[in-house]
Amino acid sequence: MENLSSVERLRGIVAQLRAPGGCPWDREQTHSSLRGALVEECYEVIEAIEKSDDANLREELGDLLLHVVMHAQMAEERGAFVLEDIAAEVCEKMIRRHPHVFGESKAENATEVLRQWEQIKKKEKGGDEAAGLLDSLTKGLPALLRAQNAQKKAARVGFDWPEMTPVFEKLAEEVAEFRQALTDGDTSAIEAELGDLLFTVVNLARKSGVDAETSLAGATERFIGRFRFIEQSLRAEGRKVEETPLEELDRLWERAKGK
Repeated sequence: MENLSSVERLRGIVAQLRAPGGCPWDREQTHSSLRGALVEECYEVIEAIEKSDDANLREELGDLLLHVVMHAQMAEERGAFVLEDIAAEVCEKMIRRHPHVFGESKAENATEVLRQWEQIKKKEKGGDEAAGLLDSLTKGLPALLRAQNAQKKAARVGFDWPEMTPVFEKLAEEVAEFRQALTDGDTSAIEAELGDLLFTVVNLARKSGVDAETSLAGATERFIGRFRFIEQSLRAEGRKVEETPLEELDRLWERAKGK
């Protein structure tokens, strides 16, 4: 294997793990059995990106690549496709969807590129006029990310407010409707209005140029860090959170924010 590229070496390792006499665990795996691990690896890549940790990013991308090679190996074993087919298909797709680079088309900015991308993608799928623009949204995405993607796709074809002011007005409207649903005690309305409120907040993030998923993840980490500070401060005094008055917890929270 000394003269092989690293990718080919990895491919050989995976093939050996899956072969008779290889690893019992690897031999038992299927496309379905690896779904959870694949999602987990994607999140670990994202975490490495958020930490700006190149060494960790390299490692996590390697784990993700391993999954690609593993799935390709399993497909090859049943005669479906091989790793080269995956690479060839994505190469052709990138060339088709970038005619402003590899062809004669023009795209002066990222907005035009994305609009052109959607048009080409629709044509690739058969050009079904009955097919909706949002039909291709992945249903398995986290709700926050799916909402953001839905809004982005709609915005690419002009369905978007031109500025921020109407989004703030919509946010105020949704807050009022949610408060009314709470007052009415209508459980189904509360759920629906809260969903509308969250969807509008996602829109606000998008219009601000902020990734909603990343923004919420950051807020959650800040909450965890501040709450940990409260726990540690009280533990140093031999006390517990559940035995501390809310007013004192609030003061500790403000100290945590200051740090």
